[in-house]
Amino acid sequence: MALRMSSLFVRTQKEDPVGAEVASHKLLHRAGYIRRSAPGIYTWLPLGLAVLGKIEAIVREEMARAGSQEVHFPSLLPAEVYKQSGRWEAFGPDLFSLQDRKKNDYILAPTHEEFFTLLVKDLYSSYKDLPLSLYQIQTKYRDEARPRAGLLRGREFIMKDAYSFDIDDAGLDASYEAMRVAYLRAFARLGLPCLPVKATPGAMGGSGTEEFIYPSEVGEDTFVRSAGGYAANVEAVTSIVPDPIPFDGIPAAHVEDTPDTPTIETLVAAANADHPREDREWTAADTLKNVVCALTHPDGTREVIVIGLPGDREVDLDRAAGTGMLSTGEVDLEAATAEDLAMHPELVKGYIGPGLDLDHPVLGLEGSTKLRYFLDPRIVPGTRWITGANEHGKHVFDLVAGRDFVSDGTIEAAEVVIGDPAPDGSGPLELARGVEIGQIFKLGRRYAEALDLTVLDQNGKTAAVTMGSYGLGVTRVMACIAEEYHTEAGLLWPQHLAPADVHIIAAGKGEDIAEAAEALTADLEAEGVSVLLDDRTKVSPGFKFADAELIGIPTLIVVGRGLADGVVEVRDRFADDKRELPLAEVVPTTVANVRAAYARAAAAGDAAVVEDSIEAAIDDAEAAAASAEAESAPKA
Repeated sequence: MALRMSSLFVRTQKEDPVGAEVASHKLLHRAGYIRRSAPGIYTWLPLGLAVLGKIEAIVREEMARAGSQEVHFPSLLPAEVYKQSGRWEAFGPDLFSLQDRKKNDYILAPTHEEFFTLLVKDLYSSYKDLPLSLYQIQTKYRDEARPRAGLLRGREFIMKDAYSFDIDDAGLDASYEAMRVAYLRAFARLGLPCLPVKATPGAMGGSGTEEFIYPSEVGEDTFVRSAGGYAANVEAVTSIVPDPIPFDGIPAAHVEDTPDTPTIETLVAAANADHPREDREWTAADTLKNVVCALTHPDGTREVIVIGLPGDREVDLDRAAGTGMLSTGEVDLEAATAEDLAMHPELVKGYIGPGLDLDHPVLGLEGSTKLRYFLDPRIVPGTRWITGANEHGKHVFDLVAGRDFVSDGTIEAAEVVIGDPAPDGSGPLELARGVEIGQIFKLGRRYAEALDLTVLDQNGKTAAVTMGSYGLGVTRVMACIAEEYHTEAGLLWPQHLAPADVHIIAAGKGEDIAEAAEALTADLEAEGVSVLLDDRTKVSPGFKFADAELIGIPTLIVVGRGLADGVVEVRDRFADDKRELPLAEVVPTTVANVRAAYARAAAAGDAAVVEDSIEAAIDDAEAAAASAEAESAPKA
């Protein structure tokens, strides 16, 4: 049945919602797709649900093609299971938690790994039951500290989460690849540019993982790519670690007066003026910067740590927190506050260093237990540094890593900059921003072992099931499509995703115009083409056109003054094409165009998989050639 503007539950708005920063938030609100209920929480209106349903349908088709079966879990879940898996603490303040009348703890589900695991445990017990893939499209809840950008970062959102269950790692690899292909197909069919990038597993754990990034300046994620095909979330980029350097012959470390040098710039200037090198000038890259940070663990405890890195680099706190080196589970990492520093008077602001006094260790010394000290991977044994002496106006020169100080481990905490070499040798890195719209994980046996999901293997022995996890942000995808496809006047959906296939405007007051618009609507609906008919009688054509541009259905049929000459105006807003057709040709032409658009969208899925396979083959060939060249090169 056709939608009618005269009765449709929609009110378009001329003004942007308060606080809206990105186009998708502004236009989805103004066009009557969503309404804000609370910060990060939105009510879905009929137009919004229509588009959302089409997105979900494509996702469901690709999940079925990948062999995954749909289930549906509740959103309100007992906390006991999350405590058993360790994620009650790992999620920390991001969890929405509550108690029932009997004081039992519950949560609003942020994800459902545990309950998928328990469901399979309840029903399956043999390797013959595997492999298995299950998924759901379900509402999730996370107490975002700063919800923003409408659907791009909310506290309530819809996600597709799938899980695979296999008897061994080889089975997991096959399941992972099948789901990766499903994602490539789905995003291509949705018309959404998407780049798979290497990622870090974070609190999810497991081994291999990739994010699917929609490149966009409105995104909060930073990713890198090289001309040679390397692509990764910035948190997953690894530094090229230099070889250790022999330190025989390097002078003993010595403390020098360096008054009024609390910054790297002032220190370098003073070093070149008062303590010049014999071979070249000192640079920021010769200094060891020590940054004091505060780490909040999942259980809420706060720890002060220090990160040492070359002075020409800045700390990337998100990158450091996402490495998994600092703590198990999701952590918050921020610059230390004045209160944090007050608790550690041994840290002299502006002059912090590993120190030289073994009787009063500060950090980075054998036997030091006061603070954990992490180093950038580029600070390898034998590297020589200028750094703070833990006294005002004093620095240590010729401090050698591995000889004069140690650390509690290395951590990728330095900001990645344009021009850094790609870890795989494929060229310099470029930085870009994007929105994470999906992520797939090889979870392994973490959840199976925590919740005792086992089956009998081929030899009749008990074996833990190995799992994969595959998330796709459905509501976030819809926002990204709105970001990708809009004009200054409003939304502009791809034909196969619009809330209706055709928008018909009765642009006149005569009965003949209304009757012709009604007849076209009925004929198109009879052919399976859905219609939004603007049949409002007390609204001007100008207002109707403005609403049509805001709502964003690309095929627009205008029944107006041309009807007297037997013609109707048909607009393809995507192609920016406008033409008049004889009334008798409007329905067959429109039906053919709409069906062709759906067919092109379906074919895009196949093309995306082929393109990815070709690019992968090229990458493999280039890697093999580079390896062969390295093997044939003369050895020093």
